[in-house]
Amino acid sequence: MAGLFDKQAAIYAEARPNFPEKWFSMLSALTSHHSLAWDVGTGNGQAAINIAQHYDKVIATDISEEQLKHAIHDPRIQYFHTPSSMSDNEIISLIGDENSVDLVTVSVAVHYFDLERFYSQVKRLLRNPGGIIAVWTYNIIQVNSEFDPVMQRFYESTLPFWSPKAKIAFDCYKTLPFPFESVGVGCEGQPKILDMPKQMSFEGMLGLLRSWSAVNTAKDQGVDLLSENVVKRFENAWGGSDVVRTVIFKTYMIAGKV
Repeated sequence: MAGLFDKQAAIYAEARPNFPEKWFSMLSALTSHHSLAWDVGTGNGQAAINIAQHYDKVIATDISEEQLKHAIHDPRIQYFHTPSSMSDNEIISLIGDENSVDLVTVSVAVHYFDLERFYSQVKRLLRNPGGIIAVWTYNIIQVNSEFDPVMQRFYESTLPFWSPKAKIAFDCYKTLPFPFESVGVGCEGQPKILDMPKQMSFEGMLGLLRSWSAVNTAKDQGVDLLSENVVKRFENAWGGSDVVRTVIFKTYMIAGKV
């Protein structure tokens, strides 16, 4: 899925939500060591920056060089471009030794991966015992009874333009293969449901929608999903362009160990 978010990388960095710190405290408490973490599909490092508060070193990787240009810097984080042409052994060497990684995280991205290959890499790298892998995604935002139906109609208009792999995310990771033993944070077929609230302006909400890969794929095909009329419907349902609202991202997480 190289390049899927390249064009909107700057918008992505501004619009996507920051994850609650308590999530990372929870995951950190599940690992026996706190030396090395690997954040895969890091994007601009929105998860890596929180992980770095709990681990001595974070290796943050992404297939998109453009996303990494907008990365959040921290002395404990090392960012690396990992094109699909890299071999498994090259990935292992880049991250660390086998049986050395305490935490592997993938935020809103694992559904795009070659899962068989990725899980094989994780099983080689993850500390056993004592290491865990955690993956999560979120669904369309919820605001109130006026806004939510408008969002649902817009979401349905985007469906023809998503990658087929995104269906796993639409299913809230209930259909995500996850061949790891549960550590009490969801399991294969039953992700843990978490609420992620965020204060958003109307322009911030539109920025979020503009960061969707389906919106940009449609635009490349000559279809403007966020036309003037659609934006106006959103504005009316939001209650005006100057209103700030609490938006709820329903998030679905699974964690496990080898």
